[in-house]
Amino acid sequence: MFQQIQRRFSRADWGLSAFLAVTWGASFLFIAIAIDDLDPAVVPFGRALIGTMALACFPNVWRSIPRRHWTRIAVLGLVWMTIPFLLFPLAERSVTSGVAGMINGGLPVVMAFVTAIWVRRVPSKQRIAAVLLGFTGISVIALPAIREVSTTGGAVADVRGIFYLLAAVTCYACGANIARPLQSNYPPANLLMHVQFAATLWALPFAIGGLERSTFSWSSIGALVALGVLGTGVAFVAFGTLLERTGISRAMIPTYFTPIIGLVLGATFRGERVASLSLLGMCIVITSAWMTSKPDELDVTLSMTPKSE
Repeated sequence: MFQQIQRRFSRADWGLSAFLAVTWGASFLFIAIAIDDLDPAVVPFGRALIGTMALACFPNVWRSIPRRHWTRIAVLGLVWMTIPFLLFPLAERSVTSGVAGMINGGLPVVMAFVTAIWVRRVPSKQRIAAVLLGFTGISVIALPAIREVSTTGGAVADVRGIFYLLAAVTCYACGANIARPLQSNYPPANLLMHVQFAATLWALPFAIGGLERSTFSWSSIGALVALGVLGTGVAFVAFGTLLERTGISRAMIPTYFTPIIGLVLGATFRGERVASLSLLGMCIVITSAWMTSKPDELDVTLSMTPKSE
């Protein structure tokens, strides 16, 4: 039996996309608020734990997963969640939430690049052009956010911040490919609850050390709860549903809009300013992401992948 992928977006698909765009766009603001008082190492544990608790309210999430898939579940918990959940707070110590959102807007580009390598198939010339354009846009976004090396010779935090963001986006792209064989066998909420539980266990050692370096406030706790329930629990289920319905490339459509929403929220609630050059880079990335959303032979190959046993 083969997975069938819709060729046109339905109203439900656009609804899921709109929800994800708003939720993911707001996540960068929530992270910025959370790390005002919490150590970045606490954020992955809080997100994963609260996300798991939120998913426990969904029906049929307690269905067991065979032991032969536990290793993949554990790897997903680390690569798809724990690592990027840590990298984003680390990055936002030196990079604004608006810039973080704009770099995250390059996820469709990175996804197309990683997927082509993953399945060992060369994408179309149009997809290659889109990927190259997207990486150009990401570079344009990052340039104003990177200060030159300090006079002492040490690396400036902004450079590390951009690197953390790119690494986090790459983890998301790898995670989506690792998850694909499981997504055809399990409902999104059922699969994601197990993955987020695994992420909670991976993140626990980081959180233990981070608690000693944290102070607590209602704003930071509230931001972490919103990040866990919406940006981690519900959003990942919505993304899993959209991915199953539309395919891996077009499921990235919500990320076209997350940079805009993240930018507006950062400017409104944090008073962040973004360089004009970064705005130009964001437009380039969005154009590239739109180009990658058009199906090509690679998407057809993925849509005809049989369900794993």
